[in-house]
Amino acid sequence: MADDSFKEFVLDQLSALPDVRARAMFGAHGLYSGESFFGILDEGRLFFKTDAQSQADYTVRGMGPFTYEMKGRVMTMSYHEVPPDVLENREELVAWARRAIQIAAGSKKSQKSSRPNRVPRKSARS
Repeated sequence: MADDSFKEFVLDQLSALPDVRARAMFGAHGLYSGESFFGILDEGRLFFKTDAQSQADYTVRGMGPFTYEMKGRVMTMSYHEVPPDVLENREELVAWARRAIQIAAGSKKSQKSSRPNRVPRKSARS
């Protein structure tokens, strides 16, 4: 299957990263380093997690965001397609992946810190 060979190629290119692996999800594959979900493999294309600053590096090269359709609407995620020249250059790809991992780890922390702390409600008997 073509997707498996592409997945194996990407994992080989990223082998310098700690605990890098791909997990099947919704017909695509999610890329993880440790607990950080930093990339998506879908239909022979690689997407990395981006933020407002890093996405400019992708868009200036003409690379768009990861999109999918849900309930008739096109949804866009904060993942952008990796340029082909970066994909082919192992050292550069690892550097871009490290940045995506940092962004993914940072967004996970900010999600946790933005959750309000729950205060236990007092029972009516107190």
